[in-house]
Amino acid sequence: MSIARRSPSELRSMFGSNLRSLAQAYPSISELSRQLGINRTQFNRYLSGESFPRPDVLARICHFFDVDARVLLEPVENLAHGNDPLGGPFLKDYVGDGVRNVPESLFPSGFYRFSRRSFLDQGRYVLGLVWVFRRDEGTFIRGFEARAAMHSQGLPMTRDAREFRGLVMRQEDGVGAVISRRGTMTGSYNFLNRVTSFENNYWVGYVARTMRETAGTERVVRMVYEHLGHDFGLAKAASRSGGYCAVEDLLPFHQRLLQPDEAFA
Repeated sequence: MSIARRSPSELRSMFGSNLRSLAQAYPSISELSRQLGINRTQFNRYLSGESFPRPDVLARICHFFDVDARVLLEPVENLAHGNDPLGGPFLKDYVGDGVRNVPESLFPSGFYRFSRRSFLDQGRYVLGLVWVFRRDEGTFIRGFEARAAMHSQGLPMTRDAREFRGLVMRQEDGVGAVISRRGTMTGSYNFLNRVTSFENNYWVGYVARTMRETAGTERVVRMVYEHLGHDFGLAKAASRSGGYCAVEDLLPFHQRLLQPDEAFA
């Protein structure tokens, strides 16, 4: 059936399917509906294709997810990848395949607690939380900078300003991730390799900032990722402990992997 002749039920079904795909980037439907300002029960009706939003609510949803009203008409992956430079002929065999083939066994989805030395103060460390998820053919990272870190640099501490997102790619000896704040204001490259541990849930590597050389600050430091799985309670506890801390406040295995007394090489 042509787009022009689709029935209301078909449009609701397409929208619900696309909304479910977009919602995969968020670990909690309750939190997502709160951010959108939509009643949870009503949001579930949108997800199931039972109901359709008013024009003003549709506009709010489209703005939030950075898509257009074609979410009514065609699968969201067509909107997201129609002009995907990674899938084009120039980069497909160099970057595209690595981006589209990150097995769960190599880097599983879920929450991760991370730790690293502060870039600005070598005597302090940063604890944080990220969410890793799959959507379509990609593996993505989403998280928020610590408020204290933003404040110390004189940067805005709003949710939008603190949010960062990234794209994970397979590497020969682990995974790499290109991560940026909104508007590519700042960015980093992360490399992580799984290390032997009791629960096989630790990765260690480094993070490199995209910035010019500055006296007294670091541009590359070791980083540890600890996979917490999909337990929202563990994630909330890890999030509450996020921010700056002293080395002795780190979990023992994080301390061991970060090697605070050894220079990064």
